[in-house]
Amino acid sequence: MRCFPAAVERLTEQFARLPGIGGKTAQRLAFHVLSLPEAEAEEFAEAITEAKRTVRTCPVCQNLTDQALCAICGDEQRDRGTICVVAEPRDVIAMERAREYRGMYHVLHGVISPLNHTGPDDLRIKELLARVGEGGVREVIMATNPDTEGEATAMYLSRLLRPLGVRVTRLAYGIPVGSQLEYADEVTLLRALEGRQEF
Repeated sequence: MRCFPAAVERLTEQFARLPGIGGKTAQRLAFHVLSLPEAEAEEFAEAITEAKRTVRTCPVCQNLTDQALCAICGDEQRDRGTICVVAEPRDVIAMERAREYRGMYHVLHGVISPLNHTGPDDLRIKELLARVGEGGVREVIMATNPDTEGEATAMYLSRLLRPLGVRVTRLAYGIPVGSQLEYADEVTLLRALEGRQEF
């Protein structure tokens, strides 16, 4: 027996399809949307529709944009000889927050993940190889997450890029600032030792 109208059930199902949203959270979001004034609910729906209609990928770096080029690719002050490869558009935001990197980006829109049926052909790898193949790129920085899929993707890309005569590097990672050695796992400690620098 159905407890709520079909429209509420459908709205809950749509929210539940979002990543990281379980059944209870989806139901809570659906009820919140229903409690909004009509104008706010329409504004919410219009924001979704407008984003789907106007946002596309940058033809150069594959980041999200609503212009001919994204803001980073359109910035003439950026170092075009360095490309930082990230898995998702939100990773660009994370890198930019540090305000240290002044090169270009390439967004793969995922990582190689056999469990999720994502292979190299599902990612924006051809576009990266074409960019590097055009020349002018000195270094490609692998900035995928330090997990199994991220490591596999970085290794796969480095094998493809090295024959093109470009330097391929990986972000250093290890013990986070503010943490304690006793809580670090063996792999994290190994990476921290391997990535040590002059002090």
